[in-house]
Amino acid sequence: MKKLFMLIPSLLLGITLMAQPPEGPADKGMVFGAKTDLNGAIPTEKLASALSNTDAKTAEVKITGKVVEVCKAEGCWIKVESPNGPLMVKMKDHAFLVPLSLNGKNIVLEGTASMKETSVDMLRHYAEDAGKTKEEIAAITQPKKEIIIQAKGILVL
Repeated sequence: MKKLFMLIPSLLLGITLMAQPPEGPADKGMVFGAKTDLNGAIPTEKLASALSNTDAKTAEVKITGKVVEVCKAEGCWIKVESPNGPLMVKMKDHAFLVPLSLNGKNIVLEGTASMKETSVDMLRHYAEDAGKTKEEIAAITQPKKEIIIQAKGILVL
């Protein structure tokens, strides 16, 4: 019985360490996370002004944009094209993951946006997840103030 109780945590640890982004398609109409739709979505170009129009530190948003990068380690974050550089989008509470095939697709994403400063360590972690070279990772020396979105749901357009 003790061996069984030792085996279960070992298996769970092994599965966690071998985490990979889900394989499969990201076809038009597919939803990842909570169900969302196109109604009321704004383009990424209008996100900064929408955030500046509120006194709150965070805002519920629904935006449209093109995915330019997907986390290669787990599919736990994406970057969406915007005029001020790619927007970082994390999957809220790691509740869902997205496949690598989402890269290059137009999407609607719904979630909570906030302006945050990302530390050098976290920027390096993201670069490592993205498969950047050691030289590219070492070149990251300054924190970055950016809009971070915690996605609740993503719809592929």
